[in-house]
Amino acid sequence: MKKKLFSYGLLAFVALSPVPFASPAAEAQNLPTLGDTSREELSPLMERKLGEQIMNSVRRDPDFMEDGPVSDYLNRLGNKMLEARPDARGETTYDFEFFAVRDPVLNAFAFPGGFIGFHSGLILAAQSESELASVMGHEIGHVAQRHIARMLTSQKFDSFIPLAALALAVLAARTSPDAAMAVAMGGQGLAIQRQLNFSREAEREADRVGFQILNDSGFDTAGMVSFFGRLQASMRNYTDNAPAYLRSHPLTSERIADIQARMLDQRYRQRADSLEFYLTKARIRVLQDPTIQGLMDAKVFFDTQIRSEKEEDKIAGAYGLAFAAFKQMDFVKARVLLEQARTRLEKSHANKNTLNTGSMFPSLEIDILLGSKQFEQAAATAEKAIQQLPLSRGLVYQYVEALLSAKKYETAGTYLRDQLVMYRQDAKLQNLLAKVYAAQGKQALQHIALAEAYAIQGSWSAAIQQLDIARNEKDAQYYELSVIDAREREWKEQHKEELAEERKRK
Repeated sequence: MKKKLFSYGLLAFVALSPVPFASPAAEAQNLPTLGDTSREELSPLMERKLGEQIMNSVRRDPDFMEDGPVSDYLNRLGNKMLEARPDARGETTYDFEFFAVRDPVLNAFAFPGGFIGFHSGLILAAQSESELASVMGHEIGHVAQRHIARMLTSQKFDSFIPLAALALAVLAARTSPDAAMAVAMGGQGLAIQRQLNFSREAEREADRVGFQILNDSGFDTAGMVSFFGRLQASMRNYTDNAPAYLRSHPLTSERIADIQARMLDQRYRQRADSLEFYLTKARIRVLQDPTIQGLMDAKVFFDTQIRSEKEEDKIAGAYGLAFAAFKQMDFVKARVLLEQARTRLEKSHANKNTLNTGSMFPSLEIDILLGSKQFEQAAATAEKAIQQLPLSRGLVYQYVEALLSAKKYETAGTYLRDQLVMYRQDAKLQNLLAKVYAAQGKQALQHIALAEAYAIQGSWSAAIQQLDIARNEKDAQYYELSVIDAREREWKEQHKEELAEERKRK
């Protein structure tokens, strides 16, 4: 079996993110600057648009982890770090999105506009929350310093073609490193070589910005050194065989030395890991390999974890066993195991507040109830959880699914329309609304909702096709027809503008 190329930091630059700005706060802390000319070529809005286009492809990838509790945790952790350094959001105050993908290789990456992904293998390898936060800070650093904009500016718009190749390489690397290299080679190898060479300073800069964010948000900065050390040990088997143009970041030993020098001025800070960190790792261990053998291996790990002396390990192990049982569709056993995990948690003075602040337990309980076809109880449980955690996107989707299963279509429709007022660019909400309309027999509205979902994803042809279907439905009245006509004009114009931009780039 061929070895996968170890590449922490490579994909972080392959799709590297946002904005060439050196903020006053950054200058005050002597952050390096690689120039500030990119705003002439690639605006923050264009960066966000580019990132959204790449994310549309990533979300369709089967290895994209569309798991509510994991997403909630990563975004809560990321936003906590951004609250400590709000200038990292850039001049357009990006709404960052943090997500996970199924891949055992230790890696993380940032896309333009504030989209940051983590391989499941990296999250499992992190031995403390500060280690995970150190990677998150590094990727935020790429976004805050607008490294992609700088890269594109250095090569003008000629690099839009290799950027597309690199974006494809990111996706190809999910299953085959060789395929990823082939895609990159086909995308103008010389231009890619220049881009990867440029990333050496970008990686150093992201380390330094990430260190500051890590420190300002209250994490142990030693976590960055310990994790880099583990990466260095893992990389020994791969570095010698890696093509020169893929060595996109400085030697890890240099990066460790740089961070250690910065730690000399910092007071030692010990930070306890949150229970959600352990619960997230438990879910990811199950999600990373959902095969029969994978679930068996996970259960062996959790059985061992429960025998640990550490309270968080015991709770996470019990939770992991419940989640594994749910994945095996043994809902009775899953319910019993979840209650056992909850009992352990309720007895934990240090961690019991997690029941009210995180979505891990209510989300799994709702899933078990849905699997057991206890739809009314699932809807009631989801409604209660939403009241406690109104910002949890995962619970929002589960609540609607529970309402649909309980055939409470009016309640589901009203709730979804209220959600769409706040989250207009959420394609999943539109797809759920289409399900509600389909259940109610509202054909025209169903296809309008599907059209909205396609438009959010940039699939203009599919969106306009859905509008044509809606227009020809028998229940299409004056209001629906007016919406259809207005949307059609708007989307055709947007599509026309995008095509013009694409021709201009070429």
